Amino acid sequence: MEDLARFEELEQAYNAALDQEKNGKTDAAVSLYQKVLELDPADHAGASVRLASLGAIGAPAKAPDAYVKTLFNQHAEVFDLVLVEQLGYAVPLMLRDAINKLGLSTFSRMLDLGCGTGLTAEAFEDATEFRCGVDLSDTMIEVCDDKELFDELYVSEVVNFLKHKKAEGWDLITATDVLPYMGELEEFFSLAETSLKPGGHFCFSSETLFDVHHQSPDYSVGQYHRFAHSTPYITSLLSKLRLETLYCEPITVRYEQGQPVPGHMFIYQKKP
Repeated sequence: MEDLARFEELEQAYNAALDQEKNGKTDAAVSLYQKVLELDPADHAGASVRLASLGAIGAPAKAPDAYVKTLFNQHAEVFDLVLVEQLGYAVPLMLRDAINKLGLSTFSRMLDLGCGTGLTAEAFEDATEFRCGVDLSDTMIEVCDDKELFDELYVSEVVNFLKHKKAEGWDLITATDVLPYMGELEEFFSLAETSLKPGGHFCFSSETLFDVHHQSPDYSVGQYHRFAHSTPYITSLLSKLRLETLYCEPITVRYEQGQPVPGHMFIYQKKP
């Protein structure tokens, strides 16, 4: 009974916070999101991300795992419909096109981080011999399993996977639409580089944080509760690793309320 009462209190506070935010009552929304976070420190509702988007706190180092898992478990069954048809998401196809333009054709072993429903694996199905998918959402992994796109599938947060899974010498590591749920990227990039075999390729997309007055942080949480990163922050981190830039171009990641969300596509190759 105590757990039920706590859940009902949490649900009421969260719904009230959403209403206040929708009505432009920021102070009231902030207070309620703080209450949500107190009631649920694991932060299944993503209150910390919403507080950051409202400017009440600084951007966290990452979106809470509990929030990301809950978010994608809820949307797994309609994910492709919403993301591709409603939001105009085509990053996996853009990545395949960029790879083709670079004259790259086939890869032996592909690691798809944050694989979701397997859209990137689908784009590279004819160009890869072995595909491994990793996602925090077990429901997303179930969808992938039904599609029979992958040779191996793991339910895991991507940094933890790279940290604890023995390096496999991957030929291709992809991370499309992963950075919008991360803030700090140093460990992620370092582990990805370590997991590549010499000559292997690391490909990922980002949502772009523009620094008009040259005073923006390296990353921030935007109004849609996703992380955007400054391109100099990304390129600076990667320049410290054994990676060579092959491709860095602006793209439209998706559309929100009919407006394009600016981003970048990156392709790096591990040096010998």
